[in-house]
Amino acid sequence: MSAAGRRTIPVYVVLAPLTLLLDVAGPLEVLRKANDEQRGIRFETRFVGPKPVAVSSVGLTLSNIEPMPDELPDNAFIILPGTINASDPEGGAGPFGAAEQKIVAWLGKRIRPGHTLISICAGALLAGRAGLLDDHFCTTHHSYCRELSELAPKAKVIENRLYVEDGRCLTSAGVTAGIDLMLHLVSRLTDTACSVRIARTLVIYLRRAGADPQLSPWLEGRNHLHPAVHRVQDAIAANPARDWKLEDAADIAHMSSRHLSRLFNEQAGMSLADYTNRVRIALAGELLRQTQLDIEGVAERTGFASPRQFRRAWSRYHPQPPSQARMTA
Repeated sequence: MSAAGRRTIPVYVVLAPLTLLLDVAGPLEVLRKANDEQRGIRFETRFVGPKPVAVSSVGLTLSNIEPMPDELPDNAFIILPGTINASDPEGGAGPFGAAEQKIVAWLGKRIRPGHTLISICAGALLAGRAGLLDDHFCTTHHSYCRELSELAPKAKVIENRLYVEDGRCLTSAGVTAGIDLMLHLVSRLTDTACSVRIARTLVIYLRRAGADPQLSPWLEGRNHLHPAVHRVQDAIAANPARDWKLEDAADIAHMSSRHLSRLFNEQAGMSLADYTNRVRIALAGELLRQTQLDIEGVAERTGFASPRQFRRAWSRYHPQPPSQARMTA
């Protein structure tokens, strides 16, 4: 897709004095890489705040900050990083608290239902004060969960979560969890392969907490940093229907079959055959939900020798038959 044909999403990052720098840099690096990795969407970032200059949490001065706009585009994303003073109980004791009060007032006036609100770490406290978390499931840094519940009693605060998505309200836990949230968002808006490439470039894992949304089958077994195993997984994901033999995968990995078999189990936590089947079943699920192919056609498109073999493989990962996946699509 040409640059002219890309869908643009305006992203407004709200900077207060003493903003936690990692809350800004981590998520925005994900968006920057997303612009490089795909051509369907372009994220255009602007930095706004109550003051044109602000000192960050680590003493780095942030300048050229635009005023908070009177109007926001209908499809705007608003990112609220945490600040050192976000938990000021008075919301305005001193100059930094006064600046945050202006942010809270602006949020309350300018955020509309069509906007996407994203809070990182203690940024949820600003959103909570503005009433934007009322009746929404949300989370924040573990040390602020109780405080968020007190200042926003209508918010449905969930503890022990890396991030929570409730409609257009997305909140994350402490600091680096903002990266996890942004990877999730990029995966949903573009595709999972894009988020995997970004995670690998940033040398991070795609983490999950116990109750976080289920990891996509396309991402299972990818929480490692071994380039040869990733090459094999990329090849399988690109062509799941191929009759994958260990020798073929070993050629891609540039190692012996025996070595790859051991390494794949160590890094991916499953055998090469199991990984291939999981990817095929993930593709089959998409075909069942998105096409009118019959079971025989789905089996053929996903590399299974027969509908019977497909159903047997499906039953290992799903309690319901394939027909149920189509009914619930």
